[in-house]
Amino acid sequence: MIILKDAQKEAEKNGRTAETVAGILEAVRRNGDRALVELTSRYDGVELKTIKVPKGEIEKAYAQTAGETVAGIRFAAERIRDFAARQLACLQPLEYASIPGVTLGHRLIPVSSCGVYVPGGRYPLPSSALMAIIPARVAGVKRVAACSPPAGALGGIHPVVLVAMDLAGADEIYCMGGAQAVAAYAFGTESVPPVDLIVGPGNKFVTEAKRQLSGLVGIDLLAGPSEVLIIADESASPRLVAVELLAQCEHDPASAAVLVTTSRELAEQVLRAMEEELPTLETAWLASRAWAENGKIILVSDLEEAVEVADRIAPEHLQLQTRRNEELAARVRNYGSLFIGDCATVAFGDYVSGPNHILPTMGSARFASGVWAGTFIKVAPFQKVTPAGAAALAGPCVHLAGVEGLAAHRRAAELRKG
Repeated sequence: MIILKDAQKEAEKNGRTAETVAGILEAVRRNGDRALVELTSRYDGVELKTIKVPKGEIEKAYAQTAGETVAGIRFAAERIRDFAARQLACLQPLEYASIPGVTLGHRLIPVSSCGVYVPGGRYPLPSSALMAIIPARVAGVKRVAACSPPAGALGGIHPVVLVAMDLAGADEIYCMGGAQAVAAYAFGTESVPPVDLIVGPGNKFVTEAKRQLSGLVGIDLLAGPSEVLIIADESASPRLVAVELLAQCEHDPASAAVLVTTSRELAEQVLRAMEEELPTLETAWLASRAWAENGKIILVSDLEEAVEVADRIAPEHLQLQTRRNEELAARVRNYGSLFIGDCATVAFGDYVSGPNHILPTMGSARFASGVWAGTFIKVAPFQKVTPAGAAALAGPCVHLAGVEGLAAHRRAAELRKG
């Protein structure tokens, strides 16, 4: 393995983030809505009149959003909803006779409520609303709340995001963001009832708030900067590879883009193609910085080694552009979402193809999955035991309880011997 291009530096960590977030969480816990209003004024520069977005404002958002945009959101929502429903169908209740008189199984129980966080940023992110709200609705969550920070001069949530939240099926929408929004979901305030589960990506303060509150409330995952890793051989199109890398880099300065290739010639062609494409992008300033600081090109001896590298890195997005895509797809194991072939751009996955784009990052794809319908489902086991079944279980149970020194456990089993 040869590193042809390495990252210049790792993303900087703010050592005071945890302390700042702890202060925000405590303020919301103590002061509720008043803290939300004060923190929104401090961090977003917006004076909120109400935290919960009224229905009239949501209806107004449709008029403020281009018809083509509404149609595009509807199209994406249909694809995401269909995929989530088919995933949910793979989950089945279970019930079977273990031994005569003992029936075991599990029930699939949706969480009662969830709070969706939709990030703010330089541009509105309706796709994030769709990806988090729709699977919750498909899973059968009774109450789905959604929030997003106010969008600058608009003084409220961007109309496009409001439309997406509404089309996705949010029951309640709140204008709030940052760690204070996570705190409101966890503790509850005068305007925001608490939820059982919080989902959705955010900045480092949102992520830290989820980390600190995990346990008091459920969370989906701890999101880091977005990532892509492309495995490519000499058959790949240099331009398609280059644009795919740049597309990931334009997310954020800390985004990571990695090319793993068997061809030095392809690597050189990709670098030339990136130089040609960058001037055509409005986001060139951001993409070029992310590539300079976090981009990598790794030259490997063969595709087998490429698979090993990819599984070790465990990227959020893994794309295959080789002559042996199907073979490699069957072998790779650690990734958030897999894109097979040069037509399967990560952009489709971000918006319209159907699978979720809220995915594990920072190597956590080794052990974690992204958001899906099952994120919102509790798998709860049950046991039914007849007198005959109890008689069969009691003897071994009495013995094991005695070994562990739990006298009441042993007695409870003895009383079931019959």
